[in-house]
Amino acid sequence: MKRLTRRDFLKASAMGMGAVVISTGLAGCVLDSSDKRTISFTHGVASGDPLADGVMLWTRAAPATGSAPVGVAWEVSTDEGFENLVHSGTAEATEAHDFTVKVDVRGLAPGQSYYYRFQTTDRQSPVGVTRTLPEGSIDSVRLAVVSCANYPAGYFNVYGEISKQNDLDAVVHLGDYIYEYSSDSSSYAAEDAQALGRTFSEDNNLELIELVDYRRRYAAYRADPDLQSLHARVPFIVVWDDHEVANDAWEEGAENHNDGEGDFTQRKLNALKAYFEWMPIRPVIEGSDEAIFRTFRFGNLVDLHMLDTRIIGRDQQLDYMDYFTGEGLDAVRFTADVGSQNRTLLGAEQLLWLQSSLNYSTATWQVLGQQVLMGRMNLPAELLVAIATEQFDGLPEKLAELAQLKGRELQGDPSLTPEELARINTVAPYNLDAWDGYQYEREVVLGTAKALNKNLVVLAGDTHNAWANNLKDIQGDQIGVEFATASVTSPGLEEYLGIPDDMIQGAEQAIGLLVDDLDYLNVNQRGYMLVTFTPEEARADWYFVDTIKSKEYQIDASRTASRRVLVGQRTLMEGPG
Repeated sequence: MKRLTRRDFLKASAMGMGAVVISTGLAGCVLDSSDKRTISFTHGVASGDPLADGVMLWTRAAPATGSAPVGVAWEVSTDEGFENLVHSGTAEATEAHDFTVKVDVRGLAPGQSYYYRFQTTDRQSPVGVTRTLPEGSIDSVRLAVVSCANYPAGYFNVYGEISKQNDLDAVVHLGDYIYEYSSDSSSYAAEDAQALGRTFSEDNNLELIELVDYRRRYAAYRADPDLQSLHARVPFIVVWDDHEVANDAWEEGAENHNDGEGDFTQRKLNALKAYFEWMPIRPVIEGSDEAIFRTFRFGNLVDLHMLDTRIIGRDQQLDYMDYFTGEGLDAVRFTADVGSQNRTLLGAEQLLWLQSSLNYSTATWQVLGQQVLMGRMNLPAELLVAIATEQFDGLPEKLAELAQLKGRELQGDPSLTPEELARINTVAPYNLDAWDGYQYEREVVLGTAKALNKNLVVLAGDTHNAWANNLKDIQGDQIGVEFATASVTSPGLEEYLGIPDDMIQGAEQAIGLLVDDLDYLNVNQRGYMLVTFTPEEARADWYFVDTIKSKEYQIDASRTASRRVLVGQRTLMEGPG
């Protein structure tokens, strides 16, 4: 298998960006009036990667026929009527970049809202609203955090709900923006796709491998009205997770890739090119020290460091099944491997960049926007054996039994037998795809934050469930906190572990007891996370929709939850204050 080198990565990224227009002011907007083709803005508009003085603008100008470039004019204004233009210009939408258009607008004022639009000779795009990052001393930052949107699984009600918010600084998307599977009823979470009208067109109803496959999948997603609405209202800050390429991707392969599907490196390059074409993200330029990992500065309050825990440096995930012998789990070998200093999630370059960024930052809050859970999710080994061997029958009852033993231990019950204590204290990581499978590097990150005395908040997605964790190092010192968002549509533990509806809250209580550093969880609902930073505290509020199987939905107020951490402290508290 060919290794994806940094040069390959940068080349793919640059190819995906196309001819990005960089603008610093007003320019004449002259279009070719002789082009009589029908042009559509079917996929709406979007903005992203906001800076204090700029933002990326995106659209797609697709001709009904022909492959010749399309001239596109664009405008940025301080008012919705576009009477006070501050920027304008022209760009080309070309077949080489799937007729996407990206403009890097600079010279804007910090902390301001702007309106933008695109037009051809006879068509005008929807109007979008974006916002630059603030500078200096500020009172608050509000971020909506999302991840894991599987189109066939249900409606994007979560995106629609967020678009009702009027005071967001940005939407932070932590990956799995698309999924690579087909919409056949036998595919992942697609059993209701036909009934919901959430199937893909015949030419895209397959597993994504080729460039055209990934492009068509983004086109299907971006035709969704709820996703379009959100993109048009708020700038996005994005990173990919695994499904933008293939399930459980790592640097040189993926769980959902086999030799019959061709070279994985080429598949990855196809996925990256489509990603950079379709997402409002700045290019990765050859010679730069950054790939998709980058920092966004919200005045003196928040530095948001976006990380890539998938593509750049991740070693292959460990698998419990590789450690089972005829006598059970080879704990000695497993412990040595999972804690090895040679295992990396970020890669040396990205880790060094993160340490340097933390060192030089003077912002009150250091926030890591990344994909997978950092908190220690240690569960009793007998549970993990049952999960690894897919023995799900009776699992909820086993959870309840072990939680009862844990509760007795916490109450100091002297009647617990050595065997009972061993059942709850013989623990191992639940998810080896997360930071639990890369423990040495987690200690390096936590140790850096500890040594620098930073207020650390980690944002996570990936699991499809909502979590809040206290982050402790191997010595047990409290270093920071983690807020993890539920999915937009993808099913969570309730389906994976087969937990009946009437046992959900009991299962949540049981897991909360068994996982020492876990402070909050929701295992069965789809939603988003609103994270608010002030000079005094960082607070997460979780909101859940009551259904994704109907366009008619409500927020389930009975399950809304909040957690917060005070500046200078390192431990979660219930919110609000």
